[in-house]
Amino acid sequence: MNDEFFHALSNPYRREIIRMLRWKNMSAGEIVEQFDIAQPTVSKHLDVLRKAEIVTSERRGTQIIYSLNLSAMQEMLVYMTELFEGKAAKELRGGLAGECE
Repeated sequence: MNDEFFHALSNPYRREIIRMLRWKNMSAGEIVEQFDIAQPTVSKHLDVLRKAEIVTSERRGTQIIYSLNLSAMQEMLVYMTELFEGKAAKELRGGLAGECE
């Protein structure tokens, strides 16, 4: 999941979609309205976010509603915290001092 997660975050349109979804769930049409790019392009971005488990989708009648997957976001926050805590602890012990020279 990590590689897909970071790949999904690498695109500014996808990061903006994440920002929008943190405030409310939105239909695909509502998301498309926020951008000056074609609907199929937005759909591809949404698909990347879904595959990375950053967003979830639910069909409601003729609409697909997208939501931010908060548990996946929390999981990645924990992963990043552990990653940086490990690096910081290693630096404090002098483990990287020789590697930087």
